[in-house]
Amino acid sequence: MKITFLGTGTSQGTPVIGCNCKICKSTDERDMRLRSSILIEIRDKRILIDAGPDFRQQMLKTGTANLDAILITHAHFDHVGGLDDVRALNYINRKVVDIYVEASTQKALRKIFYYVFDRVKYPGAPEFEFHRISEKNFNIDNIKITPVRAYHYRLPVLGFKIGNFSYITDANRISNKELKKIQHADIVVINALRREKHLSHFCLSEALEIIDKIKPKRAYLTHISHQLDLHSVLEKELPENVFVAFDGLSLYC
Repeated sequence: MKITFLGTGTSQGTPVIGCNCKICKSTDERDMRLRSSILIEIRDKRILIDAGPDFRQQMLKTGTANLDAILITHAHFDHVGGLDDVRALNYINRKVVDIYVEASTQKALRKIFYYVFDRVKYPGAPEFEFHRISEKNFNIDNIKITPVRAYHYRLPVLGFKIGNFSYITDANRISNKELKKIQHADIVVINALRREKHLSHFCLSEALEIIDKIKPKRAYLTHISHQLDLHSVLEKELPENVFVAFDGLSLYC
């Protein structure tokens, strides 16, 4: 299984118009972060997790012209705003795009992309096919997907486990029951917004506590804001099995 980080930042990631902070002025490409998203290639299938406003740019950068599925963690715009651009995949591949969402997220997406579902369809509108999921395991072409329930303040969100790889973003609370699902994983990706505590995201110390509790072989930090630090600074202070993810990083699991 190949895992590629398409984006590791937030809406307060880099670059930001008019910002003159050390992150925006950095010449290290690892500090140039698009909105968080990840591409998983397994058994000749391509599964994307989240499609934010940078979706089109991320597809172009990686040369990805076909997706077998998109998994959505939650309906906040920085994670779904690029779904309009699946129309290009519709055109190229002559097929609808399969999107896996839970009921509340599907309801929100139907409001955001109302024109996709009009009775009289506008020519050229993107074509989605929703597949309803819950906290139960499900399969995509015999690939087992295990949802991991987390909370983004009061909003229920989903992380996903595929094989021995787990991905959790935009969370600040996960129950011990759900953490058991990803115990001793080969690779865990988890959000770490900044050093200071935040209302709806894990801060760095909280992310490290979760990592220490589940004891993966390797862990990678994502959904990083300006308030965390430069990649070169942060990587020097992390435990030996914890790394800072960056856009374009590919892993094998």
